[in-house]
Amino acid sequence: MASLNRDIKYINRDFSDIRAKLIEFSQTYFPNTYNDFSPTSPGMMFMEQAAYVGDVMSFYLDNQLQETFTTLAKQTNNLYELAYMFGYKPKTTGASQVIVDLYQQIPALSNGNPDWDYTLNFNSNTVIPSNVSSNVSFLIQDQCDFSKSSSLDPTEISIYSVAGTNPTYYLLKKSRKAISATINTRTFTFGSPQQFQTINIEGDNIIEILDCVDSDGNIWNEVDYLGQEMVYNSIKNTNPNDPNNVANAGEVPYLLQLKKVQRRFATRFTSENNLQIQFGAGNPEDTDELITPNPNNVGIGLPFEQDKLTTAYSPTNFLFTNTYGISPSDTTLTIRYLTGGGVESNIPAGDLTSINKSTIKFNNSTLNSNKANYIFETISSTNPIAADGGQAGDTEEEIRQKTLMQAATQQRTVTLDDYMVRALSMPSKFGIITKAYISKPQLTDIQVSTIDSLSLFILSQNSEGQFSNANSTLKNNLRTYLSQNKMIGDSIEIKDAYIINIGIDFEIVVLPNFNNSDVILDCIKSFQEYFDRDKWQLNEPILIRDLYVRLDQILGVQTVKNITISNKVGIQSGYSQYAYDIEGATQNQVVYPSLDPSIFEVKYPNNDIKGQVVPL
Repeated sequence: MASLNRDIKYINRDFSDIRAKLIEFSQTYFPNTYNDFSPTSPGMMFMEQAAYVGDVMSFYLDNQLQETFTTLAKQTNNLYELAYMFGYKPKTTGASQVIVDLYQQIPALSNGNPDWDYTLNFNSNTVIPSNVSSNVSFLIQDQCDFSKSSSLDPTEISIYSVAGTNPTYYLLKKSRKAISATINTRTFTFGSPQQFQTINIEGDNIIEILDCVDSDGNIWNEVDYLGQEMVYNSIKNTNPNDPNNVANAGEVPYLLQLKKVQRRFATRFTSENNLQIQFGAGNPEDTDELITPNPNNVGIGLPFEQDKLTTAYSPTNFLFTNTYGISPSDTTLTIRYLTGGGVESNIPAGDLTSINKSTIKFNNSTLNSNKANYIFETISSTNPIAADGGQAGDTEEEIRQKTLMQAATQQRTVTLDDYMVRALSMPSKFGIITKAYISKPQLTDIQVSTIDSLSLFILSQNSEGQFSNANSTLKNNLRTYLSQNKMIGDSIEIKDAYIINIGIDFEIVVLPNFNNSDVILDCIKSFQEYFDRDKWQLNEPILIRDLYVRLDQILGVQTVKNITISNKVGIQSGYSQYAYDIEGATQNQVVYPSLDPSIFEVKYPNNDIKGQVVPL
């Protein structure tokens, strides 16, 4: 019996190569059976058909393999799936943002003081339509209550009108951030519970889900993935909520807490015009998600419970159940979502003047009706600067690049810079972290640490924008904010950084034909810009050479004779309590900060920067 072993090549992938290899194969193994290889022969028809099928299969094989790589995928739906797999949520539109100034008048009392009973309360998501574009409107993101004023949310007061020498009306002003968006509402009715129920919202320029409430008034929370059961919760810093922290309500208006939720959903875009919403698989009557871990229940659900030694456990699903949150049943969900954005939402300054008053109410219900009606008509708004940030959604290349970036970061807090940046990113309503610096303890050669004890030094700011130490409420909020993303072996101690107040004195020689006062004023302004608090970080030294160069660049300065940096200290004088040896810390024209994390601050720039003109 003849051997059937054939020499088969696997390197041919396109039509011409496969066709040539089929001809060669026939000539080698079937020389006497078939030898008509002319283009019109029946045998060549079958060979070319086989080559055609092989070419098509090779193309689709290559295409399918290509679509599994983020950098090579061409189909938009595959790019979306790959992005979500790596933790990045593509954006289908970019909403513009702007600061809006809100105004109202209040009457004066008989003694001339403002009558705060007539203050108004603007609900969050108050609408301000654009006058330039009929399709664009903005939403105030935070509630605006004119009856309250704090360092984070000051109420500016000015006299609006007088009768003789007495004020009759005052003008109040507050500022709020607004986003270009329109609120849309959809309702969905659910019957018996089903595992991982999915609904879809279709539309153009969908930004995000605003809120989701069922017919019983229960709030459903959006999470990054269904296995996430802990979400952040913010509550007003009031005496009933926390009597220990209410003293700091002016600087920290909200308390940050963690709460465990069963009613949750995850969202993902499957295309530019379709947002998919998925719920969990649990029955509302199930209570297994509330079970506290103990040796008797951890690992329930593992096959035969034989893999406990090598199993990776998660605190969000230690029972290995398939619930991942409960599924809505016998209820109707009302979902509000935002649409808008785009380049057309970048409206000019002074455009947002027609505020929608339907969600604005008085704080006090027992008022003089005529006076209240007049006050209500005084409501006005404007945007002093143009709105920006509006753009189209992510392009395919942007999705690729942002996905790769997200895969590298993974919302981690691993390195020291991760902790510092995350601390600075905490929303301002939980308190403002102005400056942050993190360090590890210095160990000797014989010391070994198995747990990373990190020291996070922070500074806040007061109502004047000056550096100040953070209060205990702000530190507690920061500790809660970091707890969900920190490494399990990291122990973080939050400490106060040190503030070193300084003063600057300089002497210059002015060129002839220049006004001495004007040149001195320009020099002071230049130093005020140089020592702007936003430009300085903890443990940053002062380079005296840069100060000389800066003054030399001022028009009219001939020579800089001398620059002296002095320490301003004393609580009674309004400065920091910490004295610092500036002269001892200066080496080679560099003023070094202390070993303990500290920052240099010119606390009163108008008084602490002084200059004089001296003769050459």
